[in-house]
Amino acid sequence: MARARAPPPPRRPHYLPPLLAAALLLLLLAAPAAEATLHPVDYLALQAVRRALADLPGSRFFASWDFTADPCGFAGVSCSASPDGGRVVALALGDPRAGAPGLSGPFPAAALSRLSALASLSLVPGRVTGALPPAVAALPALRFLALSGNLLSGPLPRAFAPGLRTVDLSKNAFSGAVPPALLQLRDLRTLVLSHNALAGGVPGPVRAPLVHLDLRSNRLSGGVPPLPGTLVYLSLAGNRLSGRVGTVLRRLPRLAFLDLGGNWFSGEVPGEVFAFRIGYLQLRKNAFSGELRPAGRVAPGATVDLSHNALSGRVPPELATAGAVYLNGNRFAGEVPREVAAAAEAGRMRVLFLQDNFLTGIAVGGVPASAAVCAHWNCVAPPPAVVAACPAKGGRGRRRPQAQCGGRRG
Repeated sequence: MARARAPPPPRRPHYLPPLLAAALLLLLLAAPAAEATLHPVDYLALQAVRRALADLPGSRFFASWDFTADPCGFAGVSCSASPDGGRVVALALGDPRAGAPGLSGPFPAAALSRLSALASLSLVPGRVTGALPPAVAALPALRFLALSGNLLSGPLPRAFAPGLRTVDLSKNAFSGAVPPALLQLRDLRTLVLSHNALAGGVPGPVRAPLVHLDLRSNRLSGGVPPLPGTLVYLSLAGNRLSGRVGTVLRRLPRLAFLDLGGNWFSGEVPGEVFAFRIGYLQLRKNAFSGELRPAGRVAPGATVDLSHNALSGRVPPELATAGAVYLNGNRFAGEVPREVAAAAEAGRMRVLFLQDNFLTGIAVGGVPASAAVCAHWNCVAPPPAVVAACPAKGGRGRRRPQAQCGGRRG
């Protein structure tokens, strides 16, 4: 009887070591998942952004931008859910921490213009170059646009997204005119175009309900058009603007910060601005003239800088509530009001600069170490107690020659 042949042993299945198998499984699942999570158009746009920009030395912003993972988890990327794939709604490029290095490279305009759901776009200060085209500025969903502190240049686009609420393009190299359409946006609250090379006039009237408008340090010229009464912060300093601004300023009762310094404005300073509760009033280095007639006392602790104009008449007692007053380089005459002198003596007014005027009475006694009072080059010798506070280059302790004082005696 033949002996039955034993069945062959079962074949040992081929298998990978458990850790390697798990790693391969993750790799197989990760890439399709990333593409499925985010809309393909946005996915490709982010890849193009990554190819265009690089971290400056010391920055690790792009360390998390690994496209084998879900891009909606990348640093600076926020997405919204959508049936056909998530859409990028916010893109903050660069480490937002103060002092952190920024990014370099060409501004990825073509890629960004494909992010049709983008509501917020920001770029930290760095060395990004290029222009800002309308295709990016006018993205239909855009509400927030901040590209400050880079090397962007060229003219500003004529068209912007209609729903923009904040635009900050400061500290770049933009040139050309301020687009009129930008100042007509019905939802715009904050506009910062400072520290560029913008020229021409300020287009008006400004119909955007602005709360914050900053156009300082450009090359703007001409007058100031009517501005919205919603303004709380207004800076036009460091331009070539001219003309009278009294009518414009009287219509801005909410102002808390006003800086018109370093222009060619003329005429009287409207008395109403002193009653607006402005905490910072800067009108230095203009051609304002006439007497000051404040409509009320200035806000307690405010800074009032009217230096280097052609203002005349008496020093108003309404300035006594200010924390710092700069009236130097004008044509004020007469005596310093007792209220103002007392505020300096008590240290409530930490700075009182009166030098280079025609004052005939400066009854300021000793002042605390925390205060600084300067009154040289007037029609009376400054009190010895305040001489040390004057800048040395201004000839502290000196008085005007009597011939310049019209025979008036101090």
